[in-house]
Amino acid sequence: MIEPTSVFPFGGDDVKPIPTIIPAIEYERIHEFGRWTLWVTFAVLVLASATFAGLSWNIPVSKRVYHVLTTLAAIVASLSYFAMASGAGNSYVCERVTDVHDHLPDTYHRVCRQVFWARYVDWTLTTPLLLWELCILGGVDGAHTLMATASSLVMTLAGLASAYGHKGTAQRWGWLAIAVLGYLFVVWHVALHGSRMVKAKGDKVAKLFGGLATFIFIVWTAYPIVWGIAEGAHKTSVDTGVVIYAVLDLLAKVGFGLYVLITQRKVPEANVELDGYWSNGLAHEGRIRIGDDA
Repeated sequence: MIEPTSVFPFGGDDVKPIPTIIPAIEYERIHEFGRWTLWVTFAVLVLASATFAGLSWNIPVSKRVYHVLTTLAAIVASLSYFAMASGAGNSYVCERVTDVHDHLPDTYHRVCRQVFWARYVDWTLTTPLLLWELCILGGVDGAHTLMATASSLVMTLAGLASAYGHKGTAQRWGWLAIAVLGYLFVVWHVALHGSRMVKAKGDKVAKLFGGLATFIFIVWTAYPIVWGIAEGAHKTSVDTGVVIYAVLDLLAKVGFGLYVLITQRKVPEANVELDGYWSNGLAHEGRIRIGDDA
């Protein structure tokens, strides 16, 4: 849009106003199809949360660790999708784009793309929960479990920083490289180390661990690929990104959760029983028992 300015630098009433170009703003945002996708995904996650909680109803607390972690992951994801579907949990990243003309001076306009930061909050909280399920199943020690958790936090938070970086800059792709590096450390601490530890539990548990690890790591590998195409290079619309991320999130939370809860029932050796504080709290700690040494 071209509008005259009210500034007359040379003075005089006979001087014509200097035209200026007010740059247009182009918004890349979610539309009706994307919003419906968010609401449907939210409903599926709520139903999955209730289902996972119901499956744990008749399970002793000491043997409920898989159910608790799976249910928590689905609940957190459902809250994230409710925030996005209701219009919250997002902001815009704006960039200046230059328009080159052959016989006229170059102009520019601003492109503002919608970024859902609530999605990264979801991943920051739920990825460690899914990792803990794998680590418990595979018998991974606490040190490697802690390092895998820290690596997953680096992965998701670096992805968030990259999403708010400027397109085509070292800032954006540098943070993405850090996120991928964090992901590789997750694979190292869980998949490679866990595959050696789980052999002590027998062939059935090792096969179960291998199947679960392969499934979830294939899904997680798809995330940075989709990110690079959608949010990194802006090669897809916001709606397309929403749909693809919704499918991946359902596979990671609902699909993986069902996989764990169904298969661990068929493999008794995979069950983990946690007593002490997990099952009984601190009510019995410090209490003198008859027959104990004074």
